[in-house]
Amino acid sequence: MSAKRITMRNIREVLRLRFAAKLSLRQIRASTKISLGAIQKLVARAEELGLDWPLSEALDEQRLAQLFYPGADTTVSSRFPLPDWSTVHQELKRKGVTKLLLWEEYTQQHPNRCYSYSQFCDLYRQWCQTQKRSMRQTHKAGEKGFVDYCGQTVPIVSASTGEIREAQVFVGVLGASNYTFAEATLSQSLPDWLGSHVRMLEFFGGAPTMVIPDNLRSGVSKACRYDPDLNPSYQQWAEHYGVAVVPARPYKPKDKAKAEVGVQIVERWILARLRRQTFFSLAELNQCIRALLEELNRKPFKQLPGNRREAFAALDQPALQPLPTQPYRFVDIKPVKVNIDYHVQYQQHHYSVPHQYVGETLELQAGESLVTLYFRQRQIASHPRKPHPGTTTDAAHMPTRHRQHQQWTPGRLKNWAKDVGPEVLIWVDRQLASRAHPEQAYRVCLGLLSLSREYPAARLNAACQIANAEGLVRLKQIKSVLRSHRDSLPKQADLTLALPQDHDNIRGPKHFH
Repeated sequence: MSAKRITMRNIREVLRLRFAAKLSLRQIRASTKISLGAIQKLVARAEELGLDWPLSEALDEQRLAQLFYPGADTTVSSRFPLPDWSTVHQELKRKGVTKLLLWEEYTQQHPNRCYSYSQFCDLYRQWCQTQKRSMRQTHKAGEKGFVDYCGQTVPIVSASTGEIREAQVFVGVLGASNYTFAEATLSQSLPDWLGSHVRMLEFFGGAPTMVIPDNLRSGVSKACRYDPDLNPSYQQWAEHYGVAVVPARPYKPKDKAKAEVGVQIVERWILARLRRQTFFSLAELNQCIRALLEELNRKPFKQLPGNRREAFAALDQPALQPLPTQPYRFVDIKPVKVNIDYHVQYQQHHYSVPHQYVGETLELQAGESLVTLYFRQRQIASHPRKPHPGTTTDAAHMPTRHRQHQQWTPGRLKNWAKDVGPEVLIWVDRQLASRAHPEQAYRVCLGLLSLSREYPAARLNAACQIANAEGLVRLKQIKSVLRSHRDSLPKQADLTLALPQDHDNIRGPKHFH
């Protein structure tokens, strides 16, 4: 193993291990990976200088280096002017800007008094290491937008009921400029999630190339480190704006560091300032958030020149993609299976599809006013969206025999029943009136009337008379009457006897005093 380059930290560690831990020279070599000869020289020089552990606080790195290496130049060279590294860092975020280009511009400003390209890159790398860790990532202008929800919520009190709902706070941050968007929604559901995305892009005035979300259930159907599944509605939103959605890997916070920092800043500079206020509507809360958001984006950076608003105008705003003419409108997309009655169900309402698709799985897209069904990316049906339970059927979707059945009406059924007999008409009329929708009684009425092809009209009318008298409402009960020929039996005399009201054995009211 090659000897390790000796730094001021290595010198301090050798002295600590020798004088405080009392290790031998070979043990120090095994611990620090410094050559045995270099350790011997350091220890000998320390003994010569009379140093002991702990070292004096007055011995900083520069003075320590002068004691052990008096011939070395420990001062920072100031022969050549240094570039403004914060400006270099910001310029590198622009599309097409490279370190080589910036170095060439630097050499034009300081001819014959500048660092070489390799020195320029090394000095810039050293400057980056002195900044916060988040500064080490370089985001191109207009390239990435990071989105997430705050962990902190804001209570909203209903003025009428006093019920408290916790509003969720959505945050979006552009990578290059740190320009921040925030708003409150009532939930983290898919419609609210995508609605916040739409309003975020309107706030930015354009769309970045990529959007980096967390693995939120609303946006990512199946979280995976390498190949996450996006929600179909989220994919449709991304296609509408020409954006690539690249979810952060699970348990990799560095993938969405901008969002993490943006959430923290919104919680500190917006939500913390609203903690003592009581809100009675979502609009009231968002109005306060928007005012504080404007102040946040104009707040000066700590280590970079300018602020978020100025950086956005200089970097991200010119590079964002233009927005489409119409904003995205939420469409609920889900797989549905066609039932045997060639209908699919969405929110308690049934919509028909061509009957040949029975048993197939279709893709249903439900917009604000239209429900559209697709089979292998091909549209096969479309219906107006109904907000209430029920059934919407297109006659063209029905088999021929079902289409003929649909041609029946209550009036037509009653006319047929009247031709068979008055009791049949009464039974059919009761069936139609007993259902919420007369169509629900068509099948049983047709079943009864079709019995006129098997039995004489007089017998069917007599059977319905018995059913009407005894309250028989099931078709199988009428069939049972006909099969047993009960309708053909003579009517039995009324067996009710008129008992005498005055008799010797009957006591009157006078006996009960």
